[in-house]
Amino acid sequence: MILSGKEFKKRQLGVAVVGSGRMGSHRARLASLHPAVNYLVVGDINEDQAKKLAEISKANGYSTDNMELINDPRVDVVIVSTPEDEHRESVEAAIIAGKSVLVEKPLALTITDGDRLSKLAEEKGVDLRIGYSQRFLQKYFVAHDEISNGKIGPILGGMTRVYNTRTNMLEILKRCPEATPILDIITYNVDYIGWCLGPDVSPVEVQAMGHGTIFRDQGFDVDDISLTMVKYSTGAVFSFDICYALPGGFPTTGQSVRLEVMGRDGVILIDDDHRDQIMYSEHGYSNAYAPDQKLNLAFLGSRSSGEWADGIMFGRIADETKEWLDSQSTGAKCHLTTAKEARQTLAVTLAMAEASETGQPVPLANI
Repeated sequence: MILSGKEFKKRQLGVAVVGSGRMGSHRARLASLHPAVNYLVVGDINEDQAKKLAEISKANGYSTDNMELINDPRVDVVIVSTPEDEHRESVEAAIIAGKSVLVEKPLALTITDGDRLSKLAEEKGVDLRIGYSQRFLQKYFVAHDEISNGKIGPILGGMTRVYNTRTNMLEILKRCPEATPILDIITYNVDYIGWCLGPDVSPVEVQAMGHGTIFRDQGFDVDDISLTMVKYSTGAVFSFDICYALPGGFPTTGQSVRLEVMGRDGVILIDDDHRDQIMYSEHGYSNAYAPDQKLNLAFLGSRSSGEWADGIMFGRIADETKEWLDSQSTGAKCHLTTAKEARQTLAVTLAMAEASETGQPVPLANI
């Protein structure tokens, strides 16, 4: 055997998961299975929820005080899985404590907060990543690699379209009324297209229009359908369209997506509607967003976060969480969205919301 003499670097990690809801539960359970994690604590303002997650994930402890978790000296890295409008305080505290952070998308709901967090992370030299997990679906990850290697040539433009049910959107709005389909869902596709276009390409103008009555009848000033378009500095144009108001009985339990990228020398077409996996059951199929709902007909694999089966999670959140923990432990390359990228995506989605409301194009100079 020939030995290189080099030390294999692998840091053991203490992990704090702030927020014990649906996403925090996924992250904590995944962290508990990662070989580099030797200390895990979880938290939530709801003590029963935090305690339950601690038991399920076999965590070392739990707390209703987020600051107690973040400032625990045994914690090296922090995952923030609180509702969208509660990101800033925990992310800011973790950055000040000098601990790497993974926060669920979007980074923030205002440019002021987005700028504050990204600048603070840069000043403190802290690795701040945002969970735009669509990147980690195999078909999207491979497509990005082919685009980056020039297989379709310079990008001319394309389209993305995403559907989901009103049942799921209402659960999101109940959690955070500001988490609109544009700010909370289209944001995935804006991030992905920005990633494909590369760091030297920036958005320059946004146009949008929308319409809706379903969510307004429920007390939320949100469009049921939004059609948006973004022009980029290379001249490329992309449409980003969404309808999260399909009837509750529609068989998807997550995002149904279509994505097309046109290049000078080729094209990428991704069909992510999940119609290739169908189950019918008289016993019903559970919806992670609305646990009380049982669908007789369901698109298997349509749960946006992924699927748990026999104690193993498959899908985008599992792969994303593993890569982030790997990078923190061994220094391996990390493909998660950076704070700078997330800030640009936030600016685009806020401009989409403004353009839809005013009916006027919104320029994105000096983004």
